[in-house]
Amino acid sequence: MFERLGRFVVGKAWWVIGGWLLAAIAVVVTSPSLSDITSADQESFLPRSYESVQATELATKSFPQAATATATIVVKRSDGKPLTPADEARVGQLAQALKARNIPQTSGYLTGPQAVAPDKSVQIISVGLDADTPDDPKLLDAVRDLRADLGPDLAGSGLTAGVAGDVASFVDNEDTFNSAFAVVGVATIILIIGLILIIFRSPIAALLPVVVISVVMSVTTGLVAAAGKAFDLNVSQDLQTILLIVLFGIGTDYILFLLFRYRERLRAGDDKRTAMIVSVQRVGEVITSAAGAVIVAFLVLLLASLGFFGSLGPALAIAVAVMLVTSLTLIPALVSLLGRWVFWPSKAWQRTPKASLSRRLGAAVGRRPAVVAAASGVLLVALAAGVLGYKADYDFSAGFPQDTESARSAKDLQRGFAAGALAPTEVYLTTGNGTPLTDQQVNDFAAASANAPGVARVQPPERSASDPSVARINLLLDENPVSNEAISLVRDDLRDDLHAKAPQGTKALVGGPTAIFADINSANNRDLSVILPVAAGLIALILALLLRSLVAPIYLVIAVLLNFAATLGATVYLFQGLEGKPGVTFQLPIILYLFVVAIGTDYNILMIARLREEAREGHEPHQAAAIGVEHAGPTVAAAGLILAGTFGVLMLAPISFLQQMGFAVAIGIVLSAFVMSMFFVPALTGLIGHKAWWPGHGDERRNGGGRHAEPAPASEAQV
Repeated sequence: MFERLGRFVVGKAWWVIGGWLLAAIAVVVTSPSLSDITSADQESFLPRSYESVQATELATKSFPQAATATATIVVKRSDGKPLTPADEARVGQLAQALKARNIPQTSGYLTGPQAVAPDKSVQIISVGLDADTPDDPKLLDAVRDLRADLGPDLAGSGLTAGVAGDVASFVDNEDTFNSAFAVVGVATIILIIGLILIIFRSPIAALLPVVVISVVMSVTTGLVAAAGKAFDLNVSQDLQTILLIVLFGIGTDYILFLLFRYRERLRAGDDKRTAMIVSVQRVGEVITSAAGAVIVAFLVLLLASLGFFGSLGPALAIAVAVMLVTSLTLIPALVSLLGRWVFWPSKAWQRTPKASLSRRLGAAVGRRPAVVAAASGVLLVALAAGVLGYKADYDFSAGFPQDTESARSAKDLQRGFAAGALAPTEVYLTTGNGTPLTDQQVNDFAAASANAPGVARVQPPERSASDPSVARINLLLDENPVSNEAISLVRDDLRDDLHAKAPQGTKALVGGPTAIFADINSANNRDLSVILPVAAGLIALILALLLRSLVAPIYLVIAVLLNFAATLGATVYLFQGLEGKPGVTFQLPIILYLFVVAIGTDYNILMIARLREEAREGHEPHQAAAIGVEHAGPTVAAAGLILAGTFGVLMLAPISFLQQMGFAVAIGIVLSAFVMSMFFVPALTGLIGHKAWWPGHGDERRNGGGRHAEPAPASEAQV
């Protein structure tokens, strides 16, 4: 099959390239924009069965006038002394003056005695921010306008003020985000080009992945947007970045798989057409199986209860499918036309390296497979032990620079009030049947809530103006509202306690940011417990079909899962252990699933396929392991180094969760390529021997040819 595909692509190279260009133009011109299916509301990705979502739906109906977001103006004396009655009156005047200016997208400007901290250190003004969506750029402008007016209004008063809140934090860190992604983007391109230049010493080979993948990115974005429109899928704003990383990651890998094999065939004496036909024939099955495993792993995300993962899976599967077709058609067509010029001006491709590092490593694996398998396995297990200390961190603000106005104001607020002042836990009391709540029911519940676990302060109840059966009571927790302690408190104790405290004939629904994160935590744990075993089973099935074996897929999948645990454990050791962080970003396990389990499987498939190929050419298991590492090792090393480096540049960003993501995926890919695929898998395969291929006997010698047999002409190319 792949030989016929190779012959067609090489024989009709110009037609293939022309067809690709026409198809790309058609997709880009006719497809909708990706922004049309993008949603910024993370809560909307939770199923309705979760209590925080039900609370939000009730709030939307009963408090339709509620602001989209809130900005909190924190006022204090510049000399650090407690506020005086005159200062409090001045803050009230400030609120009225700001309200009179009618700053677009703002409303409310609430302050008063209840807005003064118990220790008189600060007084707050709560400002409602109104927009159609939480990510409307007009909200950022509203915060900027508020800040511009604060200075002149407080001049000569002895008071200073700052604006805190999520929108204010975004304003402060917008430049940080933009500069971080600019640095990461430039560093990624430079890294890919630089490393391929070092490997092949050719600017053409170095630019080929960048140019082709850029085109593929446009096509993929269009197809994903079209699929989203057709199947009513909403995706996160992060999708564009994730698509870029996935395409550059797997795209560069697949192109390197082909280029390394193409160079090997040229060295063996094939002409440029025959070399590409044989390369597609021998690597095509590997790339297809690897892409199939990644596609399956991504589609398993459809089983997730979190809508973000469910919509992300098909989008990434489309991206991998497009890259698969590209790798088997467009790349072979281009390279077959370029021929030896793809490695210009270097002539090193003509010479097989003598006493190379990969040859020495292969010899070591083949000579002592038991020692190599044990050493690499112990390393992975030792790192995996770090998972036992894993804690999720939901506090994004702590990962940003702490010298901004929003960060300083938030600290002032939390010192004066409860730790949860910026993100109250919202409790909705309702009869559920439309019967009006009595004042006694509302007041009794508010009073009882003050004694609930972890509650530092209860704000005055609010009655719904449109629905007399609903009231809202905001609770300020005594813990950081996005800390693990607060999330565990809401999930395990506070909710149940508040449910029990609801007066007879009423029920309480707990919402707000902490409750949302508590539900995301539950959903995330559930999803990983489903996704990982299902993906492992399906990847094992693909490996079984590729290798015609039941034994090898078992230890290959175990190796992948062990590598996942080792990666997470290494990240815990660094950030929670050495750096003393309260946890690692809660998104990390699913990110590692995407980029370590799914994409890291590519290297296993490449290596195991080469081991089988060497066994088929008559080599005994130990010798096949040695030769397999010698010839597939450089490909795995180069692909792993480039992909790890691509993620590693995220550590240049001054944002904690980007640094954690960069380190975790980079170390995961390094472990996948240089420990699992280079040592553990070939050593274990050599140790198990012929039994690794049971019951299909995929290692049986075929066609009676050794690996040093003369290459067949183009019309008689054999596997």
